[in-house]
Amino acid sequence: MLVEVALPVPVPRTFTYRVEGGAEAGTRVLVPFGPRRLIGWVVGPGAEGTALDRVKPVTRILDDAPSVPPDLLRLCRWIADYYVAPLGQVLRTALPAVLSDTARPDPPVRTHRILKIVRELPSLRQRDEIFGRAQRQRACYEFLESIGGSAEVAHLLERAGFSRPVLQGLVDKGLAVFTEAVVERDPFSTVEPPPRQTFTLTPAQRAAVEALVGAARRGGGVGVGGSFGVGSGSGTGTGGGATFLLRGVTGSGKTLVYIELLEEVVGRQGRGAIVLVPEISLTPQTVARFRAHFGDAVAVLHSALSDGERYDAWRALRRGDRRIAVGARSAVFAPIADLGAIIVDEEHEATYKQSEAPRYHAREVAIIRARLAGAVCVLGSATPSLESWENARTGKYRLLELPERVAGRPLPPVRIVDLRGAGHRAAGAVGGAGAGAGAGSGTGTGTGTGTGTGAGAGAGAGTGSGGGGRPILAEPLVEAIRDRLAKGEQTILLLNRRGYATFVQCRDCGAVWHCRQCNVSLTYHRARRRLVCHYCFHEEPPPVTCDHCGSGDLSFRGAGTEQVERTVIETFPTARVARMDVDTTSGKWSHHEILGRVERGEVDILLGTQMIAKGLDFPGVTLVGVINADVGINLPDFRASERTFQLLTQVAGRAGRGPKGGEVVIQTALPGHYAIRAVVAHDFEAFAERELEERRGPRYPPHLRLANVIVSGTVEEAVQEAVEAAASWVRGLIAAGEAPGVEVTGPAPCPIDRIRGRWRWHFLLRAEQAGPLGRALRQLLVRHPLRPGRADLRLAIDRDPVALL
Repeated sequence: MLVEVALPVPVPRTFTYRVEGGAEAGTRVLVPFGPRRLIGWVVGPGAEGTALDRVKPVTRILDDAPSVPPDLLRLCRWIADYYVAPLGQVLRTALPAVLSDTARPDPPVRTHRILKIVRELPSLRQRDEIFGRAQRQRACYEFLESIGGSAEVAHLLERAGFSRPVLQGLVDKGLAVFTEAVVERDPFSTVEPPPRQTFTLTPAQRAAVEALVGAARRGGGVGVGGSFGVGSGSGTGTGGGATFLLRGVTGSGKTLVYIELLEEVVGRQGRGAIVLVPEISLTPQTVARFRAHFGDAVAVLHSALSDGERYDAWRALRRGDRRIAVGARSAVFAPIADLGAIIVDEEHEATYKQSEAPRYHAREVAIIRARLAGAVCVLGSATPSLESWENARTGKYRLLELPERVAGRPLPPVRIVDLRGAGHRAAGAVGGAGAGAGAGSGTGTGTGTGTGTGAGAGAGAGTGSGGGGRPILAEPLVEAIRDRLAKGEQTILLLNRRGYATFVQCRDCGAVWHCRQCNVSLTYHRARRRLVCHYCFHEEPPPVTCDHCGSGDLSFRGAGTEQVERTVIETFPTARVARMDVDTTSGKWSHHEILGRVERGEVDILLGTQMIAKGLDFPGVTLVGVINADVGINLPDFRASERTFQLLTQVAGRAGRGPKGGEVVIQTALPGHYAIRAVVAHDFEAFAERELEERRGPRYPPHLRLANVIVSGTVEEAVQEAVEAAASWVRGLIAAGEAPGVEVTGPAPCPIDRIRGRWRWHFLLRAEQAGPLGRALRQLLVRHPLRPGRADLRLAIDRDPVALL
């Protein structure tokens, strides 16, 4: 029998093999592929008329039952089609890594050796005759009886105090046998869930729960709406398949609404559910909350788990032993049968977008999966993406709102500290360094004290002028922190830039140290005494003298979280300080350990990057300080203002969640920017209206569909030639009437034009409708030869990009 097999290779097609007896769609197979052997997935029957003698046989069938159930295979086909990605790469992404590991085609499972009773001794006389003077064997036998008839050998030896000869004696007498039992590796089994609490729903929460539960009870229908894709979603629907946007201010109790929905779907209907969170750092807290209500029904899926832990959680969900999957982006593929609900918390977050092929967006995949399954999909956020907001306004999603915090607590007042004034007394002032938008050696306007030469997109450095530079902690923020320390309250400080100094510059000639492989400046990490590239991870020791002019007068400029930590410790020497960024959370349990200390009141000041800005609920936090609100606002990306507003609103929402209230202090050199003003007023709608207007000319999503086509290679001239040829080819496609309504913008160098030694150029495709855009992209990938004979050239398609850097 011939079968079509999808392989995890960057080729947009499937491959035909023959197999004895056939194989179901979704089954893993080991097949020859050139000189290699690869694991692929049967996706259907082979084409009729293919000559059998020219088709290679499948080496081995690896699954007893398909590892990809029909519903997930259908979803993966949609992802491959919409995001223009090879189906095999999509399937590999959707499954645990061990299922595509050619070196270990049989996924490893962890087992424990068990001693199990196989012969009962109902009378004392029998026991006296069999055991005689072997009283330790008798004690072990009766111990096993008392705990259900079996126990781990390790437990019997280490905890119960029996010896190996005693255990072997029971086996020799035919009373027990040694066996192996599969053990599920659950890294969150030791996470202590909080006590289950009873809450009284607010009227707004009750209305939201009634709408969601009502839709779940009408489940099984398919929502109405346009074609698949961003901006169309699954439609409003009247039952299963409906998509809801739950917009609730920070602290309004969205999690309680989620739990009430799952009580209906999982508890009463016996169906399954998926809960997506944007950051791995949020997983322990989220898992604890849901396990407090649903116990062992909750499994965890995210990339920080070991391969074995992830595989065990996947198997438990596949068997139906667990019904709720909680995790980051990839948990949207959880193998849950009879799916009843998908929740996408903080749906606006860019981390839901996969940065490598296949470049799917988990929010959009969740919407489609819910529609295919007849499930309810809930998108929750205090600051929805403009795409979701527009869909709700036009009726494609149903809008539910939680306009107030629980218990009637007010949103925290926001105070602005204008960093442009030279009169601020400050702790740890740094030289004027702006987040310029220049690329390569171009010029970017800094948001510090002056205009500077760009050191890569978003890394432009002002040379600084007058006033001693920008403060790290201006006096109003220092006083606010001091007040909280005196009261025994907690503070959160945000700076979305890690390291100690964002760049090193020679004061004499102005040279800035750049990465040798990427056109970005190197960040100085003081604790490690290294200059680090945050794109390719190149490291080198910090310079002593300038390579260009020989001067020893070097300046370490721009502040990162490491420098903020040092300033905070020097300013408040008795405070207990914790820093949370990529550098301090590389360990497996680092997130959990740091947040646990905050929750127990062992930290006075928590500072960090965006990972501390969302989802965290600490009633003891009464002050949030933003060190520099302007980081990222001037990046050459159409979403820069939206991301800034979302980040500031989210971190502001960490304050005042307890009965003591709270306050937010934002340091900025752009106090008049509409995103900053909207944060101060807690006015999402005002920001959305202004930002939607800004995107009308030139047009950007959600007013149209967008795709970013990137060509990269090691020789810049070849890359430029190839990208111009590709853009010209698409223009020809449009002129021939094969891509109606599609527009081409560019090509041009990417804002960060070199990463990991590869030059990058791109062009944009715009269209009103999803269909023509998708057809143009697929034809470009399949029909246009990038450049024969130049293997180093690559073409990447990013449909619905969240960033254009």
